[in-house]
Amino acid sequence: MAKAKPRKGRPVSGVVLLDKAKGMSSNHALQRVKRLYNAQKAGHTGALDPLATGLLPVCLGEATKFSQYLLDADKAYRVQAQLGVRTSTSDAEGEVVETHPVAVTADDVNAILPGFIGEQEQTPSIYSALKYEGRPLYYYARKGIDVPRKTRSITIHKIDFTGLQGDLLELQVSCSKGTYIRTLIDDLGQRLGCGAHVTLLHRNGVADLDANEMVTVEQLESLDGEAQLDALFKPVDCLLSALPQQSITQAQARDLLHGQPVANNTELTSEGEECRMVAKHSSGKDAFIGVGALRKDNQFWPKRVLALDFCDFTLADLV
Repeated sequence: MAKAKPRKGRPVSGVVLLDKAKGMSSNHALQRVKRLYNAQKAGHTGALDPLATGLLPVCLGEATKFSQYLLDADKAYRVQAQLGVRTSTSDAEGEVVETHPVAVTADDVNAILPGFIGEQEQTPSIYSALKYEGRPLYYYARKGIDVPRKTRSITIHKIDFTGLQGDLLELQVSCSKGTYIRTLIDDLGQRLGCGAHVTLLHRNGVADLDANEMVTVEQLESLDGEAQLDALFKPVDCLLSALPQQSITQAQARDLLHGQPVANNTELTSEGEECRMVAKHSSGKDAFIGVGALRKDNQFWPKRVLALDFCDFTLADLV
């Protein structure tokens, strides 16, 4: 049997909090980070439109196993909208389809915002990247083909009105996964009676990651060598802050890494509930081992665990 070819690049693992630039696709941003780190594997935790800027967590190495947890996390955005103009894409890249005079006041905005809070159904923009029969919706939109779009359940947790200068409205939005801010702004513009579209969108929140620690591609390119780049890594389990944690022993860590369960020492009781598994490192720090899922036998079985070959510790380092 032929041996598998070794992966190209370094077996580094961690999360980089990238500040994506306007006009850059999320995939292009991802590939630039992967290349700068010379990493074997890379993935992101939810794409931003090229128009959008801001927080794009890039997962390298073993962190890619856990990226789904941030895909499902709440997000936050600062959005600027131009009132009085609707576009085909509900953002500044589309063609103007309607114009209306603007006579909107701050009181008008504050009066309608409560109606957008809470659980609701949202129909994604025809210019979204959602797939229909294997192709993104924007593929059909650009060809003038109308295809069905499924509504999705979303939750708007909070909208803060932060400014109104002439016809430019600014909001801070906290929402669930799957929320299309462009659609929200279009709906809001319709409610105000003048139409609106997004002119600026900046993601400044994903779960509880600190957006103040974001770095740009240009900042990464200015660093001198691998040591400076690696110093910017956030630990893999920063992706899992929403999960409860259980401390385990060296022996239990070995069991998890070899596909065996460990006893449940948490207050979790429902089958399928998940928990971060952390062992004590000889340095005194916590060493993340992986995620366990509770089964009927009240034990945590490994759902996703680190590959020990790519960890910055060995089992002998655990106590």
